[in-house]
Amino acid sequence: MLGGGVFSLPQNTAATSAIGPVLIAWIIAGIGIYFIANSFRLLSDLRPDLQAGVYMYAQEGFGSFIGFNVAWGYWLMTAFGNVAFAVILMDAFNQFFPGVFTDGNNLNSIICGSVLIWGYNFLVLSGTKVAGFINTIGTIAKLIPLVLFVVLLGFLINYSQLLTNFWGTAPHIFEKVNNHSESVSLMSQILAPMTVTLWAFIGVEGAVVLSGRAKNKKDVGKATLLGFIIALIIYMLMSVLPFGVMPQAELAQVSNPSTAGVLAKVVGPWGEWLMNIGLIISVLAGWLAWTMLCAEIPMVAGQKGTFPQAFARTNKKQAANVSLWVSSFVMQAAMLLVYFSNDAWNTMYNISALMVVPAYITTTLYMVKICLNRQYDQYAKKGRGLALTSGVLGAIFCLFILYASQIQYVALVPILLTCGLPVFIWSRKEKGKNQPILQNKEIIYLALLLLLDAIVIGLLMTGRISL
Repeated sequence: MLGGGVFSLPQNTAATSAIGPVLIAWIIAGIGIYFIANSFRLLSDLRPDLQAGVYMYAQEGFGSFIGFNVAWGYWLMTAFGNVAFAVILMDAFNQFFPGVFTDGNNLNSIICGSVLIWGYNFLVLSGTKVAGFINTIGTIAKLIPLVLFVVLLGFLINYSQLLTNFWGTAPHIFEKVNNHSESVSLMSQILAPMTVTLWAFIGVEGAVVLSGRAKNKKDVGKATLLGFIIALIIYMLMSVLPFGVMPQAELAQVSNPSTAGVLAKVVGPWGEWLMNIGLIISVLAGWLAWTMLCAEIPMVAGQKGTFPQAFARTNKKQAANVSLWVSSFVMQAAMLLVYFSNDAWNTMYNISALMVVPAYITTTLYMVKICLNRQYDQYAKKGRGLALTSGVLGAIFCLFILYASQIQYVALVPILLTCGLPVFIWSRKEKGKNQPILQNKEIIYLALLLLLDAIVIGLLMTGRISL
């Protein structure tokens, strides 16, 4: 979870929100993600047989077509997330080499990002034990600047400034809409950081994704809950304390990674260097972890027949080589598209955050399903009420995230899911000529997906939304 995005939290959350709405946004996100994380934790204990549970829960509960779409969407999320890592990493390098990696998406950035994509490809091919060891070292190293950031701000900020314009209404916060300024309402200030909070928590299910490689299945649930609690504390402190360094209007204009600019104002230039070095270490470590996840999902899906069997192939080191090569090509294609984006970082993290929603909502709904039909009682003697509550509230939070997010990014979700149909058809044909491509319920699911596509295309053609 603690990837490159955490180093941009001060500016990202304060972009159009005062400290009060930011706090409320994190509280809402914390509650919602807790129930999602708890659903993953409970299901990993109840159904340890469902390895790579992010998509297996959807398939077990709602059929192969839904399971495939969740696996496909989650896979794309990991790929786009790695490209987002590339953008912010190049942006950090630009602090040391001014003008060389401007905005993280110029030609030099694309070339260096591409080199890293293929470098990680070969590193993960060497096996998950090697990659896991490097990731552990990176995780420890990146925590040092984050802890220093919180500690230094905790001692040096002006706490009275935290209460200045707490709700962003005196004076009002303004944003540009159609070339003119409009005041941002309190509700809009609360909704604005929600996609950022979701992006920050992506990875809370990571232990479940890699559960097939765990020595002790009980550790999966513990890792999920502990990781969530630690991350929430760090995120809230890193979003709130900077308001004691500079007012919202100034904080909203700090270039990313914004922790560098904030700490530089408190302790001087060495603070900027510290946070940029921390970001580089964090992204390099996080990128490795997400490359492992990116390869794992299609591999397990191929083993289970959800993806074509070709994706299930592994090398002598038990690394998912075919899945990894295809994933790297997808990341490379997305990396090239970044060159044409005006705000590459914002675009990539928004798409990545929303592509994980299908996985989260189907997991929580699967929890609701087994509680209502009493299947839960087959796996545990108590706790069904808490499990049902986690599932219901987790699903509601997923719908709330879609409501709070920018419509142009939400509209991309069904379009990107539909792009996976050829792969789904390929996997179905492998199972035998006598089996239909789609079952009765799946035809309804496909019709709904295509209907959403038609609505999105209509909105694009009429100019109501633009990408």
